[in-house]
Amino acid sequence: MRILAIESSAVTASVAILEDDTLVVEYTINHKMTHSQTLLPMIDDIFSMVQLKPDDVDVIAVSKGPGSFTGLRIGAATGKGIALALDKKMVAVPTLAAMAYNLYGDSRYICPVMDARRKHLYSGIYTFDGDRLITVRDVNLESYDELAEELAGLDRQVVLVGDGVDVAGDVLKEQLGDKCVLAPAHIKTQRAGSVALLAKQMADNGEYTDADELKPDYLRPSQAEREKAQHES
Repeated sequence: MRILAIESSAVTASVAILEDDTLVVEYTINHKMTHSQTLLPMIDDIFSMVQLKPDDVDVIAVSKGPGSFTGLRIGAATGKGIALALDKKMVAVPTLAAMAYNLYGDSRYICPVMDARRKHLYSGIYTFDGDRLITVRDVNLESYDELAEELAGLDRQVVLVGDGVDVAGDVLKEQLGDKCVLAPAHIKTQRAGSVALLAKQMADNGEYTDADELKPDYLRPSQAEREKAQHES
């Protein structure tokens, strides 16, 4: 099984091709560029590098959120366009669960955190039982203090991963002390390789998504939607 994975839920743009259990190629840019400018050229580049064509893949996997409204829309539209054009299956991968795959096999608690603005974070709590990802607590939107209180109640060390570390890592570390470890830079950001690994597990379980019905999981209304609702009320 070949999987093309697309990750665009935050600043990082990342694409990868997984063949069975081998990550054949991964291309990541962690720079403030518009994903509409980067994703398609990056996809073209990785196919050229490994001498494959888009039609050679079996599954298109996209990171479905939560995350940046614009980034998620662009990633979903890109993946959906390829899947519909080539009649390929799709897998919509939960972004935070994929981030936990950056620490594949780690028996500590893994808490992916993404900046949700206004001193709030999107977060989840995971761990691994051997090679199986266990969801301890599903995705939630919490303040820094609420998350710190929750993590303090866990029975072992927690590794924080994700762009939320940049904005909240020091606050959480101060409150949690040695209970909390901040992931190093090379495994901190979102990666398409991790999206591909989780997508394979989901595909093996038959967890496909109809391309026509694919919708990003924003978790909360956009700023424009909130302002519209306030105006209408």
